[in-house]
Amino acid sequence: MDDLMKQKILSLLEGHRIMTIATLRPDGWPQATTVGYVNEGLTLWFLCGLASQKADNLAHDNRVSITIDHDTPDIMSITGLSMAARAYRVTDRAEAKKVIGMLPLKYPDAPAAVTQMKMPEPEEVALFRVVPKIISVLDYTKGFAHTDLVAC
Repeated sequence: MDDLMKQKILSLLEGHRIMTIATLRPDGWPQATTVGYVNEGLTLWFLCGLASQKADNLAHDNRVSITIDHDTPDIMSITGLSMAARAYRVTDRAEAKKVIGMLPLKYPDAPAAVTQMKMPEPEEVALFRVVPKIISVLDYTKGFAHTDLVAC
């Protein structure tokens, strides 16, 4: 991956706060849900409930598909990315505390009641580290449905 493409991907990751993540249910059907995320470089983290369907799905199969994008009134301004990745349950308490502390920083414009709310302790949530394998960068400004495929 060249530096220009990496910067474009990082700009998309850092410019958004939510993603759609698809996991595989035990019966083989995909389940897509919207979650908040934080990232450091190309690594993403998200949390969910301990007994959530996402956590259960990932315990059986850690392959995920993710999209990050935004709505635009101009079809030729569509940009975003999708990725094939693996999601790993975070068990290291220090990593978990660091990531949970990063979450409020994604919302600098939120009301104080939100940014000052008590964040969960690591043992109260299921936290996952997402490591991309393939990233597809969508950029209609380069032409209808233009996509650059990047292996990580």
